[in-house]
Amino acid sequence: MLRSLSRTGACAGLASAAVVLLAGPALAHVTIQSPGASQGGYAKVTFRVPAEKPLATTRLQVVFPADAPLGSVRVKPHPGWTYAVATGKPAAPAKDANGDALASVVQSVTWTATAGGIEAGEFDEFDISAGPLPRVDQMTFKALQTYADGSVVRWIEVAAPGAAEPAHPAPVLKLAPAGASAADTMSHPTTVSSTGAITASATGSSASTGLSVAALAVAVLAGVLALVAVLRGRSTART
Repeated sequence: MLRSLSRTGACAGLASAAVVLLAGPALAHVTIQSPGASQGGYAKVTFRVPAEKPLATTRLQVVFPADAPLGSVRVKPHPGWTYAVATGKPAAPAKDANGDALASVVQSVTWTATAGGIEAGEFDEFDISAGPLPRVDQMTFKALQTYADGSVVRWIEVAAPGAAEPAHPAPVLKLAPAGASAADTMSHPTTVSSTGAITASATGSSASTGLSVAALAVAVLAGVLALVAVLRGRSTART
């Protein structure tokens, strides 16, 4: 009986480890979230940043898309961090969602840690309030994540249509049409490229769905193995 229990525990442990390994890469991305964000509206936008290295994250720079400009943002104060908003003239004549000309646009927001930063194995979230949001289907942001040793992870890569998600996808915020419900709005992971430019990830749903299916399959297999181990243990005990 003890042997069957140990076998069951081993199977369950293997299943848990497999699920963690399968889910790990998807959890390591810098992502953007804003439930209910819609074209022409105002929304709170959250950038979620995990520490994927055995080092603290000490700086985050988010570059705003030049092809979907915003005239202004409000930044939520974050304990242990300072922030700076960079603005400048648009690269080409631009208007906001209301049709008003924009003399300046937000180019980036940079958060810098004043204490320990985001330690290894942890994540943090940084919030802004933005609007009116441009009348586009999606906004792609660049994210530059700096670690305590000065190394930079650039979340800027964009997947070609039908291709697998890149290693460092750029965060992409999907905007629902004006007047749409919150359920129509979705956000996807973002990445930054080695040049510092930001690009959008076409979709992260296919990769995450594949991981979920694989994790479920592993869990089912582990359950079957555990049941077989228990039945064999009982058979051995009877003989």
